[in-house]
Amino acid sequence: MTVISNIERRIKVYAALPVLNESENIFQVVDNLLTQEEVDVQLVICVNQPDEWWSNENKTSVCLDNQKTLEYLKSLNDDRISIIDKSSKGNGWIGKRHGVGWARKVAMDKACELANDEDIILSVDADTYYVADYVKAVVNSFNQNNLAVGFSAPYYHPLVGDKMTDICMLRYEIYMRNYALNMLLIRNPYAFSAIGSGMACTAKIYKKVRGLTPKMSGEDFYFIQKLRKSGNIIIDCDEVIYPGNRFSNRVYFGTGPAMIKGSTGDWSSYPVYVQDQFLDVKATFDSFEELFSEDISTPMDSFLLSAFTIENNNIRELWKPLRENCNNMASFVKAAMQKVDGLKVLQFLKATHQDFPGSDEKRLQEFILRNFNPAEEIINALNNIELKGFMNSEVNDLNLVRDFMFVTERKLQKKLNNA
Repeated sequence: MTVISNIERRIKVYAALPVLNESENIFQVVDNLLTQEEVDVQLVICVNQPDEWWSNENKTSVCLDNQKTLEYLKSLNDDRISIIDKSSKGNGWIGKRHGVGWARKVAMDKACELANDEDIILSVDADTYYVADYVKAVVNSFNQNNLAVGFSAPYYHPLVGDKMTDICMLRYEIYMRNYALNMLLIRNPYAFSAIGSGMACTAKIYKKVRGLTPKMSGEDFYFIQKLRKSGNIIIDCDEVIYPGNRFSNRVYFGTGPAMIKGSTGDWSSYPVYVQDQFLDVKATFDSFEELFSEDISTPMDSFLLSAFTIENNNIRELWKPLRENCNNMASFVKAAMQKVDGLKVLQFLKATHQDFPGSDEKRLQEFILRNFNPAEEIINALNNIELKGFMNSEVNDLNLVRDFMFVTERKLQKKLNNA
């Protein structure tokens, strides 16, 4: 006879952690995650680097650092830690299969193998600080949004006290928050920030979307986008993660590479986009229902036709193929949303931002004053930044603006998440 327990099974969280050259940080992140309050956490850690680095004198130090990490993890002898060794001689990556994308995928795949369907797969990073009840807050977020398929954590980069590091980090975060605030204001379905150290889904959903697609960098963006095409993403949480900010080339784009490039004064890859660009995106998404019946002009037509022609060689019509494959308006709108996804929105912004005059500093100032009601000290900070330029501004002015954008973003996230 089968006995059914009256006690509901406790959700377990599997934290997938890619590690490369992180022996200085591994102590803290392991302690952070294994001492989380009221939640069972299993760590799945992939220590990794290409195998060929062992014979590259410029990379040997990284290999040795990874060995130090492996020795530490093994010394803990903790059954809550599963170690994937993609670092020791003969175990490292071979060929094109390497990088943080592959390490995160291998760790998340292993976590999914160990987990039950209702358990949570949590993506984390070694240079990120997690408060004691962060994982509990993630679990609570899923419990409160039981129809959601994924989670994207609020984040905040702490200052480190080095002026150049802090200026570059704040400039990059302002770029990210300008994008996020604009996407939230137009209530775009892709209004989320993709942070590899702060994303999650259940094991069931991870299997449904066929896991994380490995990329050399940006795997977090593509994974959250894939989740969003499957359902809603939780973008509000009671706790915040605190990613590290350092000049790092571990990945090909993201905070570290942006800071390195930006320290030379080159922020061309991370412009402050103009709000009118996002209004063009909104107008296009608002047209999807009408497009089910007939072709109408949208602000993104020229860009989309060009983008999809490149992808599909000789596409002549944007919407007709969708109509032919959709039986009703709801399915057409969903298909259009998936076609014009977060990547296409970002590519559109990059392709058109130079059509709008003004410096990044002026664009930021105009955006905040146009949409919000900042205190006098924020207005003064914006004036100072516009006058001096980002790289010559005071850390305090940049931080005041960053903090204002952070608080405003949190309010909009909560509002949209609860809509």
